[in-house]
Amino acid sequence: MELLDVAIEAAKKAGEVVLRHFETSIVRHVKADKSFVTAADMEAEAAILREIKKAFPGHSILCEESGAERQDSAYEWVIDPLDGTANFVNGIPLFAISIATLQDGTPTAAVVYQPVGNSLYTAEKGKGTYWNGKRVKVSDGGGEHAMITFAPGKKEKKRLNTLLGAAEQFVKSKRYLGCAALDLVYVARGGTEGTFFLGLNKWDYAAGVLLVKEAGGKITDFAGIPWTFGSSDFFIASNGVIHDDLLKLAATAAP
Repeated sequence: MELLDVAIEAAKKAGEVVLRHFETSIVRHVKADKSFVTAADMEAEAAILREIKKAFPGHSILCEESGAERQDSAYEWVIDPLDGTANFVNGIPLFAISIATLQDGTPTAAVVYQPVGNSLYTAEKGKGTYWNGKRVKVSDGGGEHAMITFAPGKKEKKRLNTLLGAAEQFVKSKRYLGCAALDLVYVARGGTEGTFFLGLNKWDYAAGVLLVKEAGGKITDFAGIPWTFGSSDFFIASNGVIHDDLLKLAATAAP
C-alpha cells in the first residue's frame, strides 16, 4: 500500500474510536505538562499503530502519547492521535487526528481527519492538498477581511496575549481554536488567512505544514526567513497575501 493510503485508513480507524468516546463520561488524566490524556487518546493511538506496523513494520514512529520507536529507516511517522484533547473532554467538536510521514526528515504525506463532520484533509509532496477528495487552495483574502488563529505552547501565554491584543490592528478578526492541526488545515483550505505557532511539538504540526505548503501557502519564522521542518517550533503560516502584515504583528510581541 502507498503511504498516504495507510495514513488515511489509520486516521479513519482512530476517528471511529474517538467518536465512540465523544460526549460520554470519560476519565481524563493530567500529564506532567498539565495537558489532558484520555482513554480515547490511547485507544486511537493503538488503532493507528496497528495499521502502520502492519503495512510498514520497519519504519520509525514518533507518537505524542507513547513516544519514539527508532528504526534504521529513512521513513518516520509522526502521529497525534487526538489533537485538541481539552476541547474533546469538554464536548467541543474542534479536535482531529493528525498523521504525517517524513522521508529523511521532510514531510512527504499528510492526513488530518476531523471526525465530527467527517472532514478528511490529505496531501502528498508535489501533488497538492485535498479536502474530501477535492483539491483546495489557500484563500486570496487580504487583511481587511482576514481571520487568523493562534496555537501557543504552554509557556507562551504572555506572548499569546500580546499578539491577541494587537491582532486587529492588522487583520479583521482572530480566534484561539485549541486544536493546532485544525489551525493549519483551515489555512490550507482557504477558511482562514493565517496562523501563529508558538513552541508546540512536531506531532502538532507535521501533517498540517505539508497541507499548507501544498495548498500554496507560505511559512516563515517570525523574522520572515523561510521555514523548514525541524528548524523551529515558532512559525507563521499564511495565504501569503497577508504575510507581511503578520510579520508586523509578530514584531509587537518579540521576545
